Amino acid sequence: MNASAKVAVVTGAGSGIGRSVALTLADAGWSVAAAGRRAGALAETASLTGGDVLPVPTDVTAPADVSRLFETVCGHFNRVDLLFNNAGVFGPGGVPFEELSYDAWRAVVDVNLTGAFLCAQAAFRVMKGQSPQGGRIINNGSISAHVPRPHSAPYTATKHAMTGLTKSLSLDGRAYSIACGQIDIGNAATEMTRGMRTGVPQANGETAVEPVMDAADVARTVLHMAELPLAANVQFATVMATAMPYIGRG
Repeated sequence: MNASAKVAVVTGAGSGIGRSVALTLADAGWSVAAAGRRAGALAETASLTGGDVLPVPTDVTAPADVSRLFETVCGHFNRVDLLFNNAGVFGPGGVPFEELSYDAWRAVVDVNLTGAFLCAQAAFRVMKGQSPQGGRIINNGSISAHVPRPHSAPYTATKHAMTGLTKSLSLDGRAYSIACGQIDIGNAATEMTRGMRTGVPQANGETAVEPVMDAADVARTVLHMAELPLAANVQFATVMATAMPYIGRG
């Protein structure tokens, strides 16, 4: 453990964007708590860098797990300077809205929104109470925080709600030097987006292959946001595959 390093908590760190961000932060000298449901995947993330990464298996939908995560981080690293609120799921693809089950809706809301709330609240409490006071929360939004894909009501609703959470945290955190921003990501190449490379439904009813970008491009942007002084904040950033159908979608 590097006693002088800043400390980050990254959720969903076992794969994809979360893994890329955890590794980028660690390689830049941060101490990182890598949180996620799969202990083996978290251990693999930690093995991919010579930096300081602490795997902490966590179900972000479980309040007791989230409390344990931040207790573990504070016990090991003594403080929290950054939360990258990244854990998320797409939910069932291709299900018409009128056929969407309550359980499918609830599963997406529990991870994407309630999980983000629980982690943000725990981080906020730590950041408010620590000395020196303050820290930064970066929420993983999405292009879907702006425009939906077909048959994506649960995911789109939670990502729109993430924007409201970001704005509320930005306001409520001012008095305690807690900055909050959001990164809206479009088509990073991960396991979650592998369908983009074979074809996904479009608003006009067609199916089309969409361009993707390297998740490392997202991670570099998160690192930039994270390393700003707390007197400065990237409130919203959009990082997307340049030619994806976002501008003009629909």
